[in-house]
Amino acid sequence: MSRKLFCEISPLTYDISVKKGVFLRALKNLLTRKKLACTRQEDELEYVIYRHNSLIRRRLGNVDMTLQENKATNLSLAAPKINKVLIRPGETFSFWYLVGSTTAKKGYREGLTILNGRTSSGIGGGMCQMTNLIHWMVLHSDMEITEHHHHDGLDLFPDFQRKIPFGTGTSIMYNYLDYRFKNTTDTTYQLIVYTTDEYLCGELRADRRQQYKYHISAENVYFSRENGVVYRNGEVYREKIDCVTGKHVEKKLIRKNHARVLYDTEGLEVRDL
Repeated sequence: MSRKLFCEISPLTYDISVKKGVFLRALKNLLTRKKLACTRQEDELEYVIYRHNSLIRRRLGNVDMTLQENKATNLSLAAPKINKVLIRPGETFSFWYLVGSTTAKKGYREGLTILNGRTSSGIGGGMCQMTNLIHWMVLHSDMEITEHHHHDGLDLFPDFQRKIPFGTGTSIMYNYLDYRFKNTTDTTYQLIVYTTDEYLCGELRADRRQQYKYHISAENVYFSRENGVVYRNGEVYREKIDCVTGKHVEKKLIRKNHARVLYDTEGLEVRDL
């Protein structure tokens, strides 16, 4: 039997580990704050690099829809903290640096969270949908993703109006599991993020056109049964295409999925391996 981590010993040691993580991240932010994006500009930059909308209230297995309603509130509170922020050359975008803590005192409600591979709930739950949206847009830009955590190895919910490939999601936790990307170009970018009654909406804009565009796709997708356990398999590729010539410059594997399915697999076509 493997030895338990300190955070796994008891609820108290878990809380201590969380507080340690939050403190260390806050200290690091303090030392690097001049390099973190925080300037907003009301005027939107001229060129739209990518645009995407994400349905807020989704049916996720047997998850209580009240948590989805609360998530709508949480997203509406967080969106203005990010909306119209500039990411200038050399700057790094940090989700938690801009949004801050999601507490009940600030109006956040109990929403869906994922903890240790299981669905749970907590104040401010649902923020992953925001970072999922941002990550998907940034994948279509020339910027460099510097911190990205996954719900590794787990397929938690059956597909419901899925528009983007499985495996391109994010996992975050205030504030030490962050989502970050760096502007390594000489272009200034701007994030536009807002909510409507139905959707979380986003645009990634820039002050000039990009030389390249990007296409993200899933290939070799299938379900397998291995020793009685069902897994979702697949590969996610990112293609780089010259905007002028249409030439495919690069095709890169960015994610290989082998995720244990945690929902009822009846009706799925499953290969026995």
